[in-house]
Amino acid sequence: MAASALLIASYLAALLLLAWPLGRLIARLIDPRPLPFVGGVETALWRLAGLRGEMRWQTYLLAILLFNAMGFALLLAILLLQGSLPLNPQHFPGLSWDLALNTAVSFVTNTDWQAYAGESSLSYFSQMAGLTVQNFLSAASGLAVAFALIRAFARRSSATLGNAWQDLGRIVLWLLLPLSLLFALLLIQQGVVQSFSAYLPFTSLEGAKQLLPMGPVASQEAIKLLGTNGGGFFNANSAHPFENPTDISNFAQMLAIFLIPAALCFAFGEAVGDARQGRVILAAMTLIFVLCASAMFWAELQGNPTLRALGVDGTNLEGKESRFGVLASGLYAVVTTAASCGAVNAMHDSFTALGGMIPMWLMQIGEVIFGGVGSGLYGMLLFVLLAVFIAGLMIGRTPEYLGKKIDVREMKMTALAILVTPALVLLGSALAMMSDAGRAAMLNPDAHGFSEVLYALSSAANNNGSAFAGLSANTPFWNLLLAFCMLAGRFMVIVPVMAIAGSLVAKKIQPVSSGTLPTHGPLFVGLLIGTVLLTGALTFIPALASGPIADHLMHMERTR
Repeated sequence: MAASALLIASYLAALLLLAWPLGRLIARLIDPRPLPFVGGVETALWRLAGLRGEMRWQTYLLAILLFNAMGFALLLAILLLQGSLPLNPQHFPGLSWDLALNTAVSFVTNTDWQAYAGESSLSYFSQMAGLTVQNFLSAASGLAVAFALIRAFARRSSATLGNAWQDLGRIVLWLLLPLSLLFALLLIQQGVVQSFSAYLPFTSLEGAKQLLPMGPVASQEAIKLLGTNGGGFFNANSAHPFENPTDISNFAQMLAIFLIPAALCFAFGEAVGDARQGRVILAAMTLIFVLCASAMFWAELQGNPTLRALGVDGTNLEGKESRFGVLASGLYAVVTTAASCGAVNAMHDSFTALGGMIPMWLMQIGEVIFGGVGSGLYGMLLFVLLAVFIAGLMIGRTPEYLGKKIDVREMKMTALAILVTPALVLLGSALAMMSDAGRAAMLNPDAHGFSEVLYALSSAANNNGSAFAGLSANTPFWNLLLAFCMLAGRFMVIVPVMAIAGSLVAKKIQPVSSGTLPTHGPLFVGLLIGTVLLTGALTFIPALASGPIADHLMHMERTR
């Protein structure tokens, strides 16, 4: 276990070292004042685009929804008309209507669920102008919503939350593009493919004639990870050596997934004028992450109960790249599902029953353990409001956070946002199991098959995008069901979050008094962690008991 502890410690040390200075930059982006060095460029761009003044929350929300609707329409058209568009050396036809709809919804909602094999389905134009561009825009949308909510806490009785179009422009121009360029160059140096060449024919050692897939992989890979998107250029995702060729690239990819979510915690503390508040949120996220990573390592190192009963080393190497092994593969699985990324370097369906439950549960608690870019922070802030409200009830005082009183309106919106995704997961799983079309996609019987269904719905509703595999989800039923869950899981959370921001920004900041609940110490960290864990546990324990827990018990029973 010393190797496990060293891996987690080195990962977190490198992450915090990179996230702290980036958090300062993001805090500067949250401040609507002109940026140093590029302020003149910004002013000219805003004037050219006709952007003036700030927006109330309703207008800000409408801009975000309109922006995503336009992105969806454009991406859908690209996927349907792919056969007639340029940069298609393999002459791939357009996607079927249901697969195109599912894919367009998936990338607009920052989910990047893939019911297709990229190297045999999508042209270079679709990958670049469609998916890669939308990776930038969906990530920017999540960050913009987080910016608006942070301003709601930071401002003293204001009517506006900033300008959505300016925020989106700033995020893409000064954050996502520079980081993606630097990371793409690192990936290319490590051996990730970046090419417009047609697929190359070659003869294998066995004499078989095959095609070697090529493409502009590094450029898509960079924003896939930094934007917590997760959609791979190839079907094998980051298990493919052209997407993830070395141990260095593997470690860098894991850092990229958490980089902006971790930096946002530092940015939040600086923006609200109390760095301790950001550190509390970061501490709660980190502790849950370490707990889940440790549980994953234990489950995968214990391995197959049947092999252990026979006296054989049960370490579970099935479905894992030999280049990375159990520890790096397990950590990648925890990182990608703690953040709403969905990139994978191993097949989660091959994990042990309990090992597979860890990434599933990380998604089910709402993708708030670092989470997606923007969505992770505003999701965790919902739990902060819930924790403050519970504490207020316990001590008989009016709940408040950062000087803003938490009233009935905010709690109704908080409850709505937190309950949306569990409802989608559980109702969607019930619908799939009750319908012939849903069950027909299951390739495994019993509890493991149900785990695959539960994982798919958890991934879609929480905008993660990773798959348990073993589920033939490219059918009209599954494409439409998962598309609905992805849309609702994204925007039915954004709407109440923006309503909360609009309510809070209008409130005055109350001075700290003897009756104020401290939200910057270890006690509140524990309260926040308890709120997250209890909410997730109480919601999903019955479903998990019918899926991965039952699967584990069945394996144990076979060894007797």
